[in-house]
Amino acid sequence: MKNGLLGSIIAMAAGVAMVSLASVPVAGQGGQPAPAQEGRGGRGAAGGRGGAPAGPPAGPVKRLPDGKPDLNGYWAGGPGGLANIRTAITEVGGQPAAQNPAERIPYQPAAAAKAEANQKNMFEEPELHCFLSGVPSQTYRQFGFQIIQTPGYMLTVNEFMGAVRHIPTDGRPHIPENIKLFNGDSVGHWEGDTLVVETTNNNDRTWLDNYGNAHSDALIVLEKWTPVDANNIQYEATLTDPKTYTAPFKIAGTYRRAQLNDPTYEQMEFACIEGNQDIHHYTEAAGGKAKEAPLAHPPGTEVAPGAGRGGRGRGGPPPGPPRQ
Repeated sequence: MKNGLLGSIIAMAAGVAMVSLASVPVAGQGGQPAPAQEGRGGRGAAGGRGGAPAGPPAGPVKRLPDGKPDLNGYWAGGPGGLANIRTAITEVGGQPAAQNPAERIPYQPAAAAKAEANQKNMFEEPELHCFLSGVPSQTYRQFGFQIIQTPGYMLTVNEFMGAVRHIPTDGRPHIPENIKLFNGDSVGHWEGDTLVVETTNNNDRTWLDNYGNAHSDALIVLEKWTPVDANNIQYEATLTDPKTYTAPFKIAGTYRRAQLNDPTYEQMEFACIEGNQDIHHYTEAAGGKAKEAPLAHPPGTEVAPGAGRGGRGRGGPPPGPPRQ
């Protein structure tokens, strides 16, 4: 309970300090890039902590000496879905996604019941216990990430919890299938200017968002990273999980450079330490010094059915009507 409370405090503080990626315009039903945002947004908006400043039109895609697109730098934005991945889904089973986000994930009955139960047990949300976010969730975390790219390898270094994702692009095979990891095993290759990344070997302990949407250890994520100019990457990911879904579904969006017009931009340290004890803010019942706050509403009325965790955690309340 202490760990979950600490995670909630950390997550709420993060939510106050940033604008959720769920507010970033996502790709349309056909997977087209979202329109570029101008001005300076909040932390976690299209341009990272300070947003993407308006500036001159982006030039052509930069390239490394080997001719591959140069993705090095700081990026933010992406497909959204931080609070509820349904908002970022563009296709289901190869067809345009339903207009109602609640109908977009093709759950099998048992998996749908599990997702429903997760919404009622948000204290089990993996990130509140400092676990890695998983793929594709790792790609649209708060505060953006840095890409470090070399011939044959790419790293995504997230500001959120300092998580690092390793993506070899040298043609190596996947690790043995009996090894399951929080971020899975990502192996990439280039198809023209598109970096295609297949992630297998996922465990079943991560969530896709803060709404309780989950998956099994059979999840396979196929991502495509396509730079459209020097400052924008079109991103899409197709999720296939025969234990959880009746059909694959796709999310899509656009990443933008986070340090436009700011050569001094850098990522901040964001540590998540499970078991850390803050005796000044824990209540007396939990072994701390703080007094219990009075309830603003009668017990049982604090959270509307299907509302998730509200403003806590990854992205605040899911947009649109509650899931039925």
